[in-house]
Amino acid sequence: MKRISLTQHLIEAQRLHNSIPAELRLLIEVVARACKTISHSVGKGALGDVLGSASSENVQGEIQKKLDIISNEILLQANEWGGHLAAMASEEMEGIHPIPNRYPMGEYMLLFDPLDGSSNIEVNVSIGTIFSVLKAPEGMVTPTEQDFMQPGTMQVAAGYAVYGPQTMLVLSTGNGVHCFTLDREMGSWVMTQRDVKIPEETSEFAINASNARHWYPPMQRYFEELQAGKAGPRGRDFNMRWVASMVADVHRILTRGGIFIYPADVRDPSKPGKLRLMYEANPMAMIVEQAGGAATDGKRRILDIQPHALHQRVPVFLGSKNEVELVTRYHTEQL
Repeated sequence: MKRISLTQHLIEAQRLHNSIPAELRLLIEVVARACKTISHSVGKGALGDVLGSASSENVQGEIQKKLDIISNEILLQANEWGGHLAAMASEEMEGIHPIPNRYPMGEYMLLFDPLDGSSNIEVNVSIGTIFSVLKAPEGMVTPTEQDFMQPGTMQVAAGYAVYGPQTMLVLSTGNGVHCFTLDREMGSWVMTQRDVKIPEETSEFAINASNARHWYPPMQRYFEELQAGKAGPRGRDFNMRWVASMVADVHRILTRGGIFIYPADVRDPSKPGKLRLMYEANPMAMIVEQAGGAATDGKRRILDIQPHALHQRVPVFLGSKNEVELVTRYHTEQL
């Protein structure tokens, strides 16, 4: 494949589809540069004194890792001065982060999970950054949380970086999904996969099976059928893969198919799911759908959900289309 840089791809996509204005291109490039910086910090590990927990909790009540805080700051500082954004929101912060008055205000809004899969930092397993871009509402003067309350269908771009043996950036601006690998020697993002497609059929699933006793009956039914293998109603064997890092699990599914599931359970009805709609479910759903897959909350398409809170949680079923449709049907039959 001819070496195509991220910038070249974005410019050519604008010429072809007229869907990536210059301001959006520059914003994506800034986010990509921030991901390079995060990758550098992740790669240093103990040598950079970035491992371990910080003495703080995030808005979700979760103990923050040092790298959570570092990654959040890198994304904030990289993006606030460029003039492309009106405001940002992060999984690690309670409220939105308006662009300081000393900088020009742009027409986009950025949401991000600065470091997904934090529990895997110390064990040197792939982690990542997830991001989503929305257009600021027409006529907006002072950004508020309400301005972010847009369904996933309104995203103009979504992507993630995965920090593994290679650092990769996976991006969609609404015309397919494309992958870029960080050339560490040159410091540039180089396209390594174009127009990625998820197989409709799969025999792999990703789920935290330790929670099985807490699941609702439709999810238990589906899981039992997968476990039954050839002898069961599905008539074939399935393999389970679970990294406990959404970025890593979704990247595997994007590469070779599968279904990723984080269902609701009976433990706390006030929290219908663990994953956050705005920072994780929406951007990943856009990417998966653009790659030919499907994404639901067990009952409806994730991208159609109207948000009502910045840190809203939802159940997530995404990946290979046929499996997502089947498990969603099991849930809707119970309504």
